[in-house]
Amino acid sequence: MKVAVVGATGMVGEVMLKVLAERDFPITELLVVASERSVGKILTYKNKEYTVISLADAVAAKPDIAIFSAGGGTSLEWAPKFAEVGTTVIDNSSAWRMDPTKKLVVPEINAHELTKDDKIIANPNCSTIQMVLALSPLHKKYKMKRVVVSTYQSVSGTGVKAVKQLENEIAGIEGEMAYPYPIGRNALPHCDVFEDNGYTKEEMKLAREPQKIFNDKSFSVTATAVRIPTSGGHSESVNVEFENDFDLAEVRKLLSETPGVIVQDNTATNTYPMPIFAHDKDEVFVGRLRRDETQPNTLNMWIVADNLRKGAATNAIQIGEYLVANHLV
Repeated sequence: MKVAVVGATGMVGEVMLKVLAERDFPITELLVVASERSVGKILTYKNKEYTVISLADAVAAKPDIAIFSAGGGTSLEWAPKFAEVGTTVIDNSSAWRMDPTKKLVVPEINAHELTKDDKIIANPNCSTIQMVLALSPLHKKYKMKRVVVSTYQSVSGTGVKAVKQLENEIAGIEGEMAYPYPIGRNALPHCDVFEDNGYTKEEMKLAREPQKIFNDKSFSVTATAVRIPTSGGHSESVNVEFENDFDLAEVRKLLSETPGVIVQDNTATNTYPMPIFAHDKDEVFVGRLRRDETQPNTLNMWIVADNLRKGAATNAIQIGEYLVANHLV
């Protein structure tokens, strides 16, 4: 099993290598791949050193799987080149997510749709993944009508430059800015770029991607995405209106029986999900489960996950594990 990690020197790429090692992914040959400026760098995987190679050299090596976290432009240009030589690409950028010819996959929900012919597979947006994983069992049982989500997103979702900005601000150092304003002691209602409709790209990803993952347009999602000064882990306040009524005890049971979900919901002991506890974990944490008392059949919930792991690297690697286990590569 020859595996390429494309964008291996980036923030998500580093986590991908860490998760591949932790989960003991069946690699016989590893290719660490990055842009020209990183070629020749040395990276360590399972106590062994690997030299970073170029995209062209990686295509020539014809890996079985290429896991991409190198930005949309790189994915648009290079994913088809890998696919042409028979490689199955799992892409972490937004490049292919809404392409009607490509699957958008959260393994626990829709990996069963994958076939050998799927040579470019899209990994959803980080904030989408954690939300749909928690909503999936509830949608099956009660049928969602409308979802209102407000996100509280970590600076790590923007990348290394944003993490450095926050660290500099905490230390009182003037440095390069990833955001148009300070992020320390602040909240920016501005994740990604603004679109013509007044929403950001991040907000529109949250609106569009769940319908594709569930293959269902009978419900709608509206979002406000906010960047906050945490260094890791995204949080979401989710209000979901169902067609059918629910019992809170049953909701807790359904969620606690969902693979990849951990319920933390006990107000008596101040038990609820927080990014500080989700850090470096692969599960999605759900709590603050309560009825919306202003309208029928409506639930409020709070969802937290490590955006670099389940929100990116781990989800992509779980797709790879499914492909291997089901002989699709």
